Amino acid sequence: MADRIGFIGLGIMGSGMAMNVLRAGFPLTVWNRTPAKATPLAAAGAAVANTPAELAAASDIVVICISDTADVEAVILGPQGVIEGARPGSLVIDMSTISPAATRQMASALAERGVAMLDAPVSGGSEGAARGTLSIMVGGEATAVQRAAPLLQTMGQRITHVGPHGAGQTVKLVNQVMVVGNCLAMAEGLLLAQAGGVDLDKALEAVSGGAAGSWMLSNRGPQILARDWRPGFTIALQQKDLRLVLEAADQQGAPLPGTALIFQLYRTLEARGLSGDGNHALIKALEALSGIEIAAP
Repeated sequence: MADRIGFIGLGIMGSGMAMNVLRAGFPLTVWNRTPAKATPLAAAGAAVANTPAELAAASDIVVICISDTADVEAVILGPQGVIEGARPGSLVIDMSTISPAATRQMASALAERGVAMLDAPVSGGSEGAARGTLSIMVGGEATAVQRAAPLLQTMGQRITHVGPHGAGQTVKLVNQVMVVGNCLAMAEGLLLAQAGGVDLDKALEAVSGGAAGSWMLSNRGPQILARDWRPGFTIALQQKDLRLVLEAADQQGAPLPGTALIFQLYRTLEARGLSGDGNHALIKALEALSGIEIAAP
C-alpha cells in the first residue's frame, strides 16, 4: 500500500509538485496558508486539512514547499504544526530553500519525537515542477532517502543524496550562486548583442548549442527577447535565496563578490516594484545602467 502523503505549500512550485504526486496514485492531503490555492488539488481528488498538525496526523510522509526559514519553522514547530500531529515512524521532507543551520535544528527536534527528516530542495523552475523533471538535492539519513525515493521520483528526474542533514540546503545555495551567475552572463551577452545590432534570435540560436549554452539561456533567453517577465522563479524568491547564500558565505569566510554584486542589482529592481517579475528580469538593471533596451520583435 502506498504511503499516505501530506503536502504543505501550494505556490508557484508546490502546486505542480503536489499534482504530480496525486497523479502518481499516492493518497494525498494538502494544506496551504491561502486555502483557495488548494482548490485545484481538491477538485483532482486530494483531501484538504485544516492545520499542518491535522495533515501530519493523516500522513506517513509530509512534504513541505514554502518560502522561507521562519515559515518552515512555524509550519513544523509552531502551534498546530507538523510536530504536533506527526506519529513516530513518519517522515518529513522539506523541499523549501532555507537555512542549513535551521534545518539541522528542526531535524533534531523531530528526531526527539521519533520522526525522520530530509532536506530536499529543488531546482528547475515552475516548468520542472509541473513536468516532474526537477533536480532534487537531498540531505539526511540514507534509510530515509531510500524510503522517500518512490515519492521523490514523481517530482524529479535527478535525485542526489548529497550528505547529512543540512547538506541538501547547502548544495541548493551552491546551485543558486551558479543560477544567478548564469543569469548575469546571459543578460550581459544579450545586451552586447543588442548594442552590436545583430539579430537577437539568430545570436541566441548560435550560442545556445555551444560552450555558452545553459538551462538559463535556453529557458529564459527567449523570454527576455519577447520581454516576457512571467516568473518561473520570482525576483523576491531569488533575493531570499541570495540572502541565505551571503549569510552562509559570511559564516564560512567564503568570498562571493559576483553573487554580492548580483544581489545589489536585483535590489535596484526591488526598489522599482519589480519583485514579482521572473529572475531573468535581471537584464532590466543593466538596461537601466546602459540606456540600451532589448527590443521585442
